[in-house]
Amino acid sequence: MRYPASEKLEIIRLVEESHLSARQTLGKLGIPRTTFYRWYDRYLQRGEAGLQDQSPKPKHVWNRVPNDVKRNVVDFALKETELSPRELAVMFTDQERYFVSESTVYRVLKAHDLITSPAFIVMKAASEFKNKTTAINQLWQTDFTYIKVLGWGWFYLSTVLDDYSRYIVSWKLCTNMRAQDVTDTLDMALGASGCDQACRSQATSAQRQWVQLCLRRPGRMVERQRHEALTRRTISSANARQDRTMAPNPEEPHPARKLLPAG
Repeated sequence: MRYPASEKLEIIRLVEESHLSARQTLGKLGIPRTTFYRWYDRYLQRGEAGLQDQSPKPKHVWNRVPNDVKRNVVDFALKETELSPRELAVMFTDQERYFVSESTVYRVLKAHDLITSPAFIVMKAASEFKNKTTAINQLWQTDFTYIKVLGWGWFYLSTVLDDYSRYIVSWKLCTNMRAQDVTDTLDMALGASGCDQACRSQATSAQRQWVQLCLRRPGRMVERQRHEALTRRTISSANARQDRTMAPNPEEPHPARKLLPAG
């Protein structure tokens, strides 16, 4: 239990003025004799100020970095402005023959306001998709679904989902996850929606390079990628069915309505 300086002084005066011995008085007060005599010695040396509680502070830290070394670290950092605190610590130790840790270098530089903020842009996820679709075949989503069959193994369902109608345009059950499997599923979607014929009428193969696949190593989930379908109307096309397929009218029937719903 900690006593304030006023109570310590009152206990000292009670002991001094008591007709009993110091031992008996302290016993009735419940104060250990060692504690009382420590108070009394400080009282005799410094008066009432010596009875104030003082926070314990070490007089000397054995591994404290000297001030001259800290100044050398700052000077070294000002010369090598492109180095990180870790690199500065390694190079300073090699050249100056004095070991300083990365954390020490960081604290010294931070105390002198020499730590710069990292040069990167924080990207936050939006609450909704910025460019929303307004018609079918404007945006497709591809995905792999893991299906485990007991006693057999894993199957992977590759699907192409229309972002606007939320209907599955095409799907394929695969035994592994390869780029070719996704390409096959996309080719099936192009054929089912009629976009494949419209793309061929646009003349060049470069216009079909919008399919960008990003597959991870086997055994891990495939990143969902969004693929934009070429929805420009083929002006020179004489096929009315192609024009209806590519028309950005959300009220027209989707060519994949007869397929599986997205659930």
